[in-house]
Amino acid sequence: MGNRGMEDLIPLINKLQDAFSSIGQSCNLDLPQIAVVGGQSAGKSSVLENFVGRDFLPRGSGIVTRRPLILQLINNKAEYAEFLHCKGKKFVDFDEVRAEIEAETDRITGSNKGISPIPINLRVYSPHVLNLTLIDLPGMTKVAVGDQPPDIEHQIRDMLLQFITKESCLILAVTPANTDLANSDALKIAKEVDPQGLRTIGVITKLDLMDEGTDAKDILENKLLPLRRGYIGVVNRSQKDIDGRKDIRAALAAERKFFLSHPAYRHMAERMGTPHLQKALNQQLTNHIRDTLPGLRSKLQSQLLSLEKEVEEYKNFRPDDPTRKTKALLQMVQQFGVDFEKCIEGSGDQVDTNELSGGAKINRLFHERFPFELVKIVFDEKELRREISHAIKNVHGVRTGLFTPDLAFEAIVKKQIVKLKTPCLKCIDLVIQELINTVRQCTNKLNSYPRLREETERIVTTHVREREGKTKDQVLLLIDIELSYINTNHEDFIGFANAQQRSTAANKKRAIPNQVIRKGWLTINISIMKGGSKEYWFVLTAESLSWYKNEEEKEKKYMLPLDNLKLRDVEKGFMSTKHIFAIFNTEQRNVYKDLRQIELACDSQDDVDSWKASFLRAGVYPEKDQEENEEPCPADTFSMDPQLERQVETIRNLVDSYIGIINKSIRDLVPKTIMHLMINSAKDFIHSELLAYLYSSGDQNSLMEESADQAQRRDEMLRMYHALKEALVIIGDISANTISTPVPPPVNDGWMQEASPTSQRRPPPTSSQPPSPFGAPPIPSRPGPPINIPSRPARVPPNIPSRRPPGAPSHRPTIIRPAEPSLLD
Repeated sequence: MGNRGMEDLIPLINKLQDAFSSIGQSCNLDLPQIAVVGGQSAGKSSVLENFVGRDFLPRGSGIVTRRPLILQLINNKAEYAEFLHCKGKKFVDFDEVRAEIEAETDRITGSNKGISPIPINLRVYSPHVLNLTLIDLPGMTKVAVGDQPPDIEHQIRDMLLQFITKESCLILAVTPANTDLANSDALKIAKEVDPQGLRTIGVITKLDLMDEGTDAKDILENKLLPLRRGYIGVVNRSQKDIDGRKDIRAALAAERKFFLSHPAYRHMAERMGTPHLQKALNQQLTNHIRDTLPGLRSKLQSQLLSLEKEVEEYKNFRPDDPTRKTKALLQMVQQFGVDFEKCIEGSGDQVDTNELSGGAKINRLFHERFPFELVKIVFDEKELRREISHAIKNVHGVRTGLFTPDLAFEAIVKKQIVKLKTPCLKCIDLVIQELINTVRQCTNKLNSYPRLREETERIVTTHVREREGKTKDQVLLLIDIELSYINTNHEDFIGFANAQQRSTAANKKRAIPNQVIRKGWLTINISIMKGGSKEYWFVLTAESLSWYKNEEEKEKKYMLPLDNLKLRDVEKGFMSTKHIFAIFNTEQRNVYKDLRQIELACDSQDDVDSWKASFLRAGVYPEKDQEENEEPCPADTFSMDPQLERQVETIRNLVDSYIGIINKSIRDLVPKTIMHLMINSAKDFIHSELLAYLYSSGDQNSLMEESADQAQRRDEMLRMYHALKEALVIIGDISANTISTPVPPPVNDGWMQEASPTSQRRPPPTSSQPPSPFGAPPIPSRPGPPINIPSRPARVPPNIPSRRPPGAPSHRPTIIRPAEPSLLD
């Protein structure tokens, strides 16, 4: 064979395939193999049957091979076959093998010409075969028949490419001699994936069916359409021979006689025929395996290292060990507590960069959403003035009051304080929802034990719900405390004297002048007639809102002062995915160009809430659209009495001042109350009491019962780990130090360039060629005298033809050996 010591390489790859067959494709290893491609009825199946020496493949018209057949040929004293899907069953009758292939094909594809990429694995043991692994692929077709889909051509092509695109796959391109070789589908698709011809072997079938007076001599001598590895011709049995059950051994003898007797082929008879093809493929696959072994070994080692850490905890695993279950339970609960605290308090390790975690969302609720809800309720100017007017009139009754009544101030203040209950309770509900989401997120690591996860979620959620009632009671108590006593001596309260001198405009609390409050991208929604919506870089300061072309802030588009501006909610359009809010002027002036209001769009509601909170800091408050929702007012609602108007303004300023004090207090105390009674309580409960509740909730064995997915994952991982170790041991026993021939020099393959647009430009031949998996001498790159393979190593350069006459027969069997290096090299 020319590769002594390497005859175990093909069984080695078969062992590797066996080692990984039980764990599917998860190892992602491309093991060396030979794929047989060609058009329908090109003779692919006949070539494989000739290799085995038995009739075992389905026959018929149209597409017969409808699933890939991975055929492992193993030299063995006994002759039988085995299927991977029928483990342990030996097929001695090869008619049963054919029936099983047909039944297994129909099981997946149906009985009416459908195809499937799921392979059938067949192993044939025989004393008449050489070690070889081939994949018989469906023949390329053009027209759909039966149940085949209209795109059957593309489906088969995609299936072939799945196999032959891999660098570890040799391509056996089968073409019948009675068709034009330039139209060969097999050579065309092989050229697409192997433009330099390093992996392609040409096979010419049906040489005996050529028209009388024609032959394939120029093709087989690699003159007509040269391939780098050349062509090997074979003669298969005719359909008449198959129907007549002609013995394959007799057919091989007839094939031998054909080549020896044919005047065009007799000079190359030793390089033609099925036996020579089988030897050549065996040697090529052996050399190809040797070339790919180093890369395969390194890939196996890297995968083994990546699995080592995960498998460590499974190596000594015993599912029913009570100490293991107790240890796992303690570790799981402890890890859950750590994860929950990290989500709430924040941590430096494993920071999520995609979305806000639980603690950050709660912080946003405390300092953006909650203050905004408070201000939105209080600042309803028209309604507040109407209520103050009614209160003053009702306090005075039938008398006309000379002074501003205290009772009117207290009534209005208490009514405004009561309104704070709704946003406070809403804040608690939102925080509870975030806490429950955080609990669910932290229990993801308990997926291995579904009962434990379910119980943990139930116990912690129940505790949070119990604390909800206490927290709401405490917050409502805070508001009731504020209602119980109106402290007009508070140091921040303006008092009556100051209230009479301050106007509403002067009472506005602005932020620090020119302080930048927020920057970011916003979209201005403008109708298509006026230029359409555009995205700008916005900068909000304490005094103005400016927008620029981009974040470099060099090209300013507009600057809008914040005086007399208010916020308004806007419903998003039917086709819009963005969330919108609007800015308008309370004095009915145009805000931007000829627009009374500008609509600003964000990607999410959270962004809208955040921008609204920033506008609040700048003194721009929300205002409800009173004109649409307001009921007609009674005639006596507003009075033209200037004394009453002064009293309304005074109480308005007093209420504004006192409610500001209350808001400040509530904004500070409510988050603290929630934090103490709910969040910190949940953390303490998880750390100190969760484990006791778990033990009391049920049996430890049922709690720590593994999920089926976890058990399957562990088994698969252990199988993969041991398969990788076994594969490395198998490879380690093989010594790959052998002599190999250089790759044949490139040939003029321009005839294929037009047919394969994806082919790459062939590099010029160099002296440093990779080793060849082909044992025959290199093929000349231009037409010349016929070349015979010498029976012993040649001492001349491989491109110089032998001195033996072209027609001289060989009386000794050809032994394929690697060419020895020449002195001229």
